[in-house]
Amino acid sequence: MAPDSPPTTELNLHTLQPAQPRTDRKRVGRGLGSGKGRYSGRGIKGQKSRAGSHKLKAGFEGGQMPLDMRMPKQRGNTSADAMPIGPFRTYSHPVNLRDLERVCVDGDTVNIETLVEKGLVKNTKADVKILGSGELTKKLSVTAHSFSATAREKIIAAGGSATALKAPKDPRKTKGKAKPVAATEPEVAETPTDDVSGTEH
Repeated sequence: MAPDSPPTTELNLHTLQPAQPRTDRKRVGRGLGSGKGRYSGRGIKGQKSRAGSHKLKAGFEGGQMPLDMRMPKQRGNTSADAMPIGPFRTYSHPVNLRDLERVCVDGDTVNIETLVEKGLVKNTKADVKILGSGELTKKLSVTAHSFSATAREKIIAAGGSATALKAPKDPRKTKGKAKPVAATEPEVAETPTDDVSGTEH
């Protein structure tokens, strides 16, 4: 036995000890001298000082309209097309060119159903937008809802074609605003004036 090692004791029922020291539980309501007497750490009155207050569901705000029920009632248009994200927004599933390079062969015709079959898109419910990340060396005829400018250039440069199912939006157009009409000066008709020179008043 090494001289620096602690002495070992025989393992018996009376020598068993927990692996970690036990901590005493908080004993409330045992007098003011205990530190947790009188109100037992619950404060004075109120709903959270009563029995059963720990059973309140998450988000309970004392009976007023909770936050998760107030938010859908905010003002603004919430059309069905914009639903998953918010007003005036639609979700487009992104597909990069590197994914098409990986799963497609030269000369393939790629459309929404093809993307679903190859596992790049989960279903045909959401719009699909082709993005330009990665390189494309195969000639593909791609049909999707929209394309980025980089993706379109790379597909055409590889000898393929890019067909968009939706017309691109012009960001310069403002919705609901009438075009300003050029102001024209009204024509003033010349009226004959009497020659009053030499008249006395």
